[in-house]
Amino acid sequence: MNDKNASAIRDAKSLGTPKMLILGLQHLFAMFGATILVPVLVSGYIEKAVGEAPSRGLTVAVTLFCAGVGTLIFHVCSKFKVPAFLGSSFAFLGGFHTVANLNSGIYADMSANDKAAYACGGIVVAGLFYLILAVIIRLVGVKKVMKFLPPVVTGPIIICIGLSLASSAISNASNNWFLAIIALAVIIIFNIWGKGMFKIIPILMGVLIAYAVALVLNAAGITNPDGSVVVNLAPIAEAGWVGIPGFQFCKFDITAILVMAPIAIATMMEHIGDMSAISATVGENYIANPGLHRTLLGDGVATAFAGLIGGPANTTYGENTGVLELSKVYDPIVIRIAACFAIILSFIPKFSSVISTMPAAIIGGISFMLYGMISAIGVRNIVENQVDLTKSRNLIIAGVIFVCGLGFSGGLTFNIGETSITLTALAIAAIAGILLNAILPGNDYEFGKHPKGDQSRGVYVSNSDNK
Repeated sequence: MNDKNASAIRDAKSLGTPKMLILGLQHLFAMFGATILVPVLVSGYIEKAVGEAPSRGLTVAVTLFCAGVGTLIFHVCSKFKVPAFLGSSFAFLGGFHTVANLNSGIYADMSANDKAAYACGGIVVAGLFYLILAVIIRLVGVKKVMKFLPPVVTGPIIICIGLSLASSAISNASNNWFLAIIALAVIIIFNIWGKGMFKIIPILMGVLIAYAVALVLNAAGITNPDGSVVVNLAPIAEAGWVGIPGFQFCKFDITAILVMAPIAIATMMEHIGDMSAISATVGENYIANPGLHRTLLGDGVATAFAGLIGGPANTTYGENTGVLELSKVYDPIVIRIAACFAIILSFIPKFSSVISTMPAAIIGGISFMLYGMISAIGVRNIVENQVDLTKSRNLIIAGVIFVCGLGFSGGLTFNIGETSITLTALAIAAIAGILLNAILPGNDYEFGKHPKGDQSRGVYVSNSDNK
């Protein structure tokens, strides 16, 4: 494997400092559009449910800080060997949407900041799941562990994540269908016909171009169909140039934990897929050295840290794997430079306020692509791992997951003593899928049997040609 890409640059210091900084910026741009989109979407969920957006935690500034620091944590845990960037995870969007709409028990009349804090508490627990899996893999090996989490389980779960959010995309886009269609069209154009770096950053281009069109409409005096302004620029003028991100310590409640934590099943599989993809791209077996247990540890600690201070879950980013393929510079130091740039940006409130003025319709247009592709990736995971759906066991597992994931729209609430606990649809689906896979005979999945399938587990919008 080490002979692959022998002409690639593995020591970026040989290029000089200016080129290293430029390469770091390139990685920053690659992750930027997707990473900042997560807090924007989550703030929208909470604002729609509560009537106000969170002012602390789950903001663009906190998210960028968590992405930068989380990436550095990952590099420490992986012995500075793996060129991976950790950005915001799309997989947890369904969980955030569910927590935002909880309205019983302690969640009745709860403020936006508190709902964000409880959701982040669930993310801390999800991060701890990584540590548990890392220990198990270290003790028994990855192949035995993956027997319990095959694509016939993880694929349908990922499909449910995307489909459960479909109505949210329609709702946002309906604010201004013209802007929504422009955002969607730009992403499709750059994703399919883009060249070089532009092919890797379709979300960022969709945001920039659609926002520019929104500014033109605003300047021309055109309003949304409901009469509201297309872009409210007031927050930009009010924001300062330097400030501390609005960190917020998480809070813990069993219901929020049961909403968020099971999603780690999908993101841990995503992590394994990304490690396979980065290994194939760079020509180094990172699953063996520094070891999957170390990379999982880094991802888990970074995710738990992000949740602890009010940020969204982290995940390894396929967009940056695309940049590695594009640039042929495989030195992890350029990723760490990008992480430092992200941290610096988090202390510039003026920058964050620009992002906060993004029209809901643009978010809706982007979500059309994003939520649909999350579900499509679940399908791809099943197809590329050659899951045999002519087998009754596989059909039963997938079918039960779909019905549970989409049918229990209100979750399942029960009491243990005086404590009210709600299992969400996704949690029920995950539990049912894992149990059925363990009980039903005929589990023939073997990790590594279909390498292309192992690399296709990432829940992100990135062109597969770069994988």
